Amino acid sequence: MRQGRLCRMIRLKEDGGIPRAMMIMMAAMAGLTVANLYYNQPLLEKICRDLGVSEVSANLITVITQTGYALGLCFLIPSGDLYSRRRLIIVSMAMAALMAVVIGFAADIYTIWAASVFLGAFSVVPQFFLPIATQFSRPGNKARNMGYVLSGLLVGILGARVVGGLVGEWLGWRSMFLIAAGIMLLCLIITLRMMPDMKRNFHGSYASLMKTVFQIFIAHPGIRVNSVRAAFGFGSLLTVWACLAFHLAKDFGVGSDMVGMLGLCGIAGAMVASGLGRYVPRFGVYRFSVAGGSIMIAGWLVALFLGNSYVGMAASIILLDIGLQCLQLSNQSASIAEIPSASNRVNTIFMTIYFVGGSLGTFLAGWGWKTAGWQGVCAVGIVMAGMSCLSA
Repeated sequence: MRQGRLCRMIRLKEDGGIPRAMMIMMAAMAGLTVANLYYNQPLLEKICRDLGVSEVSANLITVITQTGYALGLCFLIPSGDLYSRRRLIIVSMAMAALMAVVIGFAADIYTIWAASVFLGAFSVVPQFFLPIATQFSRPGNKARNMGYVLSGLLVGILGARVVGGLVGEWLGWRSMFLIAAGIMLLCLIITLRMMPDMKRNFHGSYASLMKTVFQIFIAHPGIRVNSVRAAFGFGSLLTVWACLAFHLAKDFGVGSDMVGMLGLCGIAGAMVASGLGRYVPRFGVYRFSVAGGSIMIAGWLVALFLGNSYVGMAASIILLDIGLQCLQLSNQSASIAEIPSASNRVNTIFMTIYFVGGSLGTFLAGWGWKTAGWQGVCAVGIVMAGMSCLSA
């Protein structure tokens, strides 16, 4: 309780440092909130059977959720430079909890699609935390602290599939979304106690704020290149998860619990890559990007030739997650560092493009699965990882 009061009393200053307890809280909240986007992926097969819809219709749940996230990035995250970030985070968590309840009680696929848009939009909380870590950390700790938040985020992405798969197998897919709502309410309570107020970066109207987003996008080609490069990498990663449940059900004869267990391999990859932030200034964004894209291509080749074995799939997932960590950490930190005084708006540009890439990868994965099965999915993943390397 005393720690919570102390955190609320702190007024963060630019380049002044962030308390350790707050860094741990942001990393944990980032993972728990972004998980809302990915609980559904190991549950797609069960949703298909329960609602009597096609695999393509179920796959659209992930596409729509990620599209909603992109909309939240585009229209909510910039307001972090204008309004109280603490209040925006709290409202977002409350709305995410409500949308998860709606999905948990949905009677048809259309209700799930509609609620998924808003669940995605209000799960953008980690993208408030990343600019905070960059703007308020001491200069020597910026990349390191951003790496901590990104690691928490990536563990949340991957851990959501583990939890979603296990809960789906034991309690059903609806229970998973009701549990997600409870997690969001717990996160809201913790945030109320520990998140301090922060300096605002922009004074003016929301319309003028959004105008500057477009001005930054047009005036800074480096930010555009960094964003597109990372977006292809993210689309490549999500390709495997979009159709993994179908691959395991058809070619392995197993359920959503095994999809979740393979998510543990992704967490291992995220932990291996968690300390990479300190090396970005030494090797540069270009080398990190090429290395990340190359590692992802290697992961897809493993999935293509050894994807009918659990060992092959585990190795592939580990490589894909390490590669993406290299891509996102280097390109996102470089983008925000270009204009620190507009950190939320720069992050909006980066992450909006990033998740458009994720949505594209998820959509193309469904098309690849329908056209050529697992080989088609692997082909989509390789092409997107290759485009990331070409963008570098």
